[in-house]
Amino acid sequence: MTWEVLSAETSPLAPRPNEKDIYMPDTPTFDFDSRRRFLKNAALGSGSLALTSLLNQEGLLSSAGAADAQQGQAAGPHFAPKAKSIIWLFMPGSPSQVDTFDYKPELQKCSGQKLEGADPKTGFFTTSGKLLKSPFRFQRHGQSGAYVSEILPNMAKHVDDMAFIYSCYSQSNNHTPAMLEMNSGMFLQGRPSMGSWLTYGLGSPNNNLPGFVVLHGHMPRGGKPIWSPGFLPKKYQPTAIDGRNATPISNLARMEAMNDPQQRAQLDILKAMNQQHQELRPHEADLAARMESFELAYRMQTAAPEAMDVSTESEATQQAYGVDQKETQLVAKQCIVARRLVERGVRFVQLYAGTNGGAGGVADVPWDGHSDIGINHRIAAKSVDQPIGALLTDLKERGLLDETLVIWGGEFGRTSDSQGSLGRDHNPNAFTMWMAGGGIKGGVQYGASDEFGYKAVENRVGVNDLHATILHLMGLDHERLTYRFNGRDYRLTDVAGNLIHDIMA
Repeated sequence: MTWEVLSAETSPLAPRPNEKDIYMPDTPTFDFDSRRRFLKNAALGSGSLALTSLLNQEGLLSSAGAADAQQGQAAGPHFAPKAKSIIWLFMPGSPSQVDTFDYKPELQKCSGQKLEGADPKTGFFTTSGKLLKSPFRFQRHGQSGAYVSEILPNMAKHVDDMAFIYSCYSQSNNHTPAMLEMNSGMFLQGRPSMGSWLTYGLGSPNNNLPGFVVLHGHMPRGGKPIWSPGFLPKKYQPTAIDGRNATPISNLARMEAMNDPQQRAQLDILKAMNQQHQELRPHEADLAARMESFELAYRMQTAAPEAMDVSTESEATQQAYGVDQKETQLVAKQCIVARRLVERGVRFVQLYAGTNGGAGGVADVPWDGHSDIGINHRIAAKSVDQPIGALLTDLKERGLLDETLVIWGGEFGRTSDSQGSLGRDHNPNAFTMWMAGGGIKGGVQYGASDEFGYKAVENRVGVNDLHATILHLMGLDHERLTYRFNGRDYRLTDVAGNLIHDIMA
């Protein structure tokens, strides 16, 4: 048996090594004086190999894994989790709370009247200061009697599984900063998103799929930075999948002329080169993450296409989600893929619900109803209502809802007074979100906005509170999940965050 030594002077890119670099080690000899000693040593060796394999799977043998451990990476949940996975249904552009779930009879009665205390600059543009009623009818549903707009009939069937939070608020009235805040707790770039925090703290149960996946159609405002791992090691970044493409994950397929042994040999050479490079740069965490990304991509070549193959679902399932309809096709496929991913152990799936296009600017920012809230929201709701309703039904029938936390909402709300005559501007002072599934007490209605839905006034819930609660349901204490960066221990919730106990089972 021979080994080729790769030294700093003899990398795979350097000229071929001389004969002195190729050597034959001395043949090892084993002096086992008894059968008992032989079996003892064999058992110890097998145990060592098993332990090494387990440590390697946990990333503790790599320099990146060691660095993460030094930074304070959680070794798993801090306590028994209520949920194993999360599907976050993000509604870019932000739905209007008073046109979806937060019914306001006084707004309907007083439409056209002056809104006392209105600030025309609450939104991104300028509002009229005059109340604008909802163009939609509301009706009570379920045993809980929760009000739901007529544009969301399929979600309405699941209100008894949902906990509505009517008193959410955020800090920014602009899409990109608000989306950064909703994902990372801060409205500035550079902080890790929740998906990255979760995979940092909990890892991924499936070695062949990433722990954090983003599903999107049209790129949401803010682009990739809104789901960035920030200062966390890059191995905690998501795999982003564009649902509009025939090949949603770029560069995943093996080249046609290459077989598996050839690709494996190529990756081994690349790994050796990168390891050699890393030895000279031990503090470059991104290099270790790059090496891991090559290995994950290799393992994903079989697992990922299978997980995202919606065509393997029954025709009845596809029709239930709306795959056969133009208006719902994109989000329907995204929702099915989200369910298939959590079935296979993906920890965090964030779905940015896009559309196939339509009036009122829906193609770019689905829920951004500046000019006509009636047209915009009816189209946006049509694209998501049936797929999301089917997702909740499907998760429940498969026994997955109890262990999957489903979150719905946008980055802020909309104003109760009009922008122009029929539109609504951005409103960070009040919006509604709902959660269902893992660890959530169904049929709960928490907090309240004022009589016109303009500001959150009762049991106000900030983004840090939402994050603290979500982490808790996943078995993580938001105050203990920290990462040391630039001499300071950071956390997703910074120095704030209170659990919303009333919505938890």
